[in-house]
Amino acid sequence: MTERIIAVVVTHLRRELLAASLDVVASQERPVDHLIVVDNANEPEVRELVESQPIETTYLGSQRNLGGAGGFALGMLHALALGADWVWLADDDGRPEGPAVLATLLDCAHRHGLSEVSPVVCNIDEPDRLAFPLRRGLVWRRWRHELGDEDLLPGIASLFNGALFSATALESVGVPDLRLFVRGDEVDVHRRLVRSGLPFGTCLQVAYLHPDGSDEFKPILGGRMHTQYPDNETKRYFTYRNRGYLLSQPGMRKLLLQEWVRFSWYFLVSKRDVAGWREWNRLRKLGREEQFRRP
Repeated sequence: MTERIIAVVVTHLRRELLAASLDVVASQERPVDHLIVVDNANEPEVRELVESQPIETTYLGSQRNLGGAGGFALGMLHALALGADWVWLADDDGRPEGPAVLATLLDCAHRHGLSEVSPVVCNIDEPDRLAFPLRRGLVWRRWRHELGDEDLLPGIASLFNGALFSATALESVGVPDLRLFVRGDEVDVHRRLVRSGLPFGTCLQVAYLHPDGSDEFKPILGGRMHTQYPDNETKRYFTYRNRGYLLSQPGMRKLLLQEWVRFSWYFLVSKRDVAGWREWNRLRKLGREEQFRRP
């Protein structure tokens, strides 16, 4: 209990979902020492909700929507400024699966000498199903039990849902890039984490419950590969633009050929959508050229 753990939650116009998230975050068996909520809509009712929590809190209302990337960056830096030894991340539409999640993550980090540890991210409506498919080797895993019953899955982590970062890890990898706004900011931090050489992984004994995101991942080549196609234009804009940036960064460039194969096959062969392929390529170029204007 001598270590100071600060939870950071980012929200935007989802007060009821936020309330459900905070109920679990604020009632952990190993209690958080401080809770920071970054509100990208700066709503008085959200401030009231945060200040009513049974633990010490800070409400950061932003008059500009910083997105998930900027919101987490602001909250993580504020946590470090308050003296956090560990920073525990959550969002407004998900929540830890129970009151023992934080204690289990912290114990796993200490036993394995980890700088970052994440829970398994599961479907909030069907907790044994993964919220996002996970590839291990050539096989895509979609169910929690398919990950095995070991204590730790090393070198793999889903950020930022329930992720626990040490302060020293954040000093090495930094905070999310404000320019990304949403989509891909967690991939960028994961990329930096891998390149840092710091030990990290997923604790298979606990989960973070999150709305299902697997529908975006479309199978191609008989299910041997997947590609991503979000369900609306705004999500596609940020997803494809930010992927263009990410695939131009050190540690990601080796995936560029695979990226071309996957998206070209999906748009030109599976969907026969030449206009869709051209739009994907246009957005990809924007990111590669670091043109981060919002649509």
